[in-house]
Amino acid sequence: MDIQKLLLQVQRKEISLEDAEDLLKKLPYEDLGFAKLDHHRELRSGFGEVVFCQGKEKDQIVKIYQCFAERGANVLGTRATPEQYEYARSFLPEISYDEMAGTLILMHHEVAPIGYVTVCTGGTSDIRVAEEAARTAEFFGSKVIRLYDVGVAGIHRLLSKQEELHKANCVVAVAGMEGALGGVVAGLVDKPVIAVPTSVGYGANFGGLSALLTMLNSCAEGLAVVNIDNGFGAGYLAAQINRIAVHGGTK
Repeated sequence: MDIQKLLLQVQRKEISLEDAEDLLKKLPYEDLGFAKLDHHRELRSGFGEVVFCQGKEKDQIVKIYQCFAERGANVLGTRATPEQYEYARSFLPEISYDEMAGTLILMHHEVAPIGYVTVCTGGTSDIRVAEEAARTAEFFGSKVIRLYDVGVAGIHRLLSKQEELHKANCVVAVAGMEGALGGVVAGLVDKPVIAVPTSVGYGANFGGLSALLTMLNSCAEGLAVVNIDNGFGAGYLAAQINRIAVHGGTK
């Protein structure tokens, strides 16, 4: 909630004192019983609360989105299913869904994109996780360059895209199998690299564990690693880094 805007609305008599008081009573969070919505998160961190849709009942998701919608807030949901989307759309027709990324987005105001984040993948099978990262970074106001299927098995594909790598303020490298992409990219650029191991791979990949260990043990400097398949975490962090690069840390 924008407190200054609310106070100005009261001053201009666009909203009653009683209504303003009701809104302020919901700070710092709104208790729905099954969830406590953190309406102050954007004031604290610059980015609003995100809804993790996996495991939630469809009615719960709708109620959460409706509460944010009442405040005119943009809402990002991750790990959403097509069934959750179809149900939510019957209540909120303006909601949008990306099945590849699993993102469920409700936009009430446009966010002017800034800077650049580059998201790259080792293979096509990593795109699902990469799109979660890309959509997250875009939702939080970053321009995103996508470089897919540029893994080390054909490293000339990556080397031919160095202009796109160097253009970014942060690079997200998404890879399964042995997970070498993150270290290679970090050795090519002078910007922070966020490595995302994926659960893509044969048996000895151990559901992404081999890629995770490769990334954690990389000798390349400037490489941070998030958890297996955590495209959202990478996209969020990349958007924060990009914002700092453009605005020097100001919101």
